[in-house]
Amino acid sequence: MVRQLIGLAFLSLGVGTAAEPVVSPLPDSQEAFFSDDGYRIDRYRSPTPAKAVGAETVSTEGMQALLEKEPALVVIDVINLEYRADRFLQTEPHRSLPSAVWLPNTGRGRLEDAWHDYLVQNALALARHNRNHPVAVLCKSDCWLSWNAVKRLSEAGFRNLYWYKDGVDGWANAGLPMQPIRPVKPRFHSEQSSDS
Repeated sequence: MVRQLIGLAFLSLGVGTAAEPVVSPLPDSQEAFFSDDGYRIDRYRSPTPAKAVGAETVSTEGMQALLEKEPALVVIDVINLEYRADRFLQTEPHRSLPSAVWLPNTGRGRLEDAWHDYLVQNALALARHNRNHPVAVLCKSDCWLSWNAVKRLSEAGFRNLYWYKDGVDGWANAGLPMQPIRPVKPRFHSEQSSDS
């Protein structure tokens, strides 16, 4: 799917000829970055596209306006954190937007079922089991983790999604208030642990 979309983009830019309506495959170097179902699986901290699947992209100013307009907005931070022996191994505070809920390890491209369920079940609970409830997802700027998490929530049926592409560093660079947050504890055991 991703290969086809990128191939179509190459065709629209004039790469290829009208007599060849063949979709160009991704170069081998790019192909390794995406799974067959379109998730980014490598080099999560690299330039991201302008849009995420199923979501409206918001800038820092847009996120501020959204928080004012939608006071019940669910804000999910997906920055990774190592999880071992049924606990997160947090050695320093993580600061995020004041209303954010931290659901680490849910933006990876290849995700175990337990972490997928952790994301979707927590998002549903935060949205009061209403898939139309507004939900914004973030990590850091130029970070594919939030892009993947938005795609995952969209595929789970959430229909009012926002992608805050600038992330916590964009918020901090704008001098906006932040607060330390703690990750939501998973309900599964360490045999389904996560590497950072």
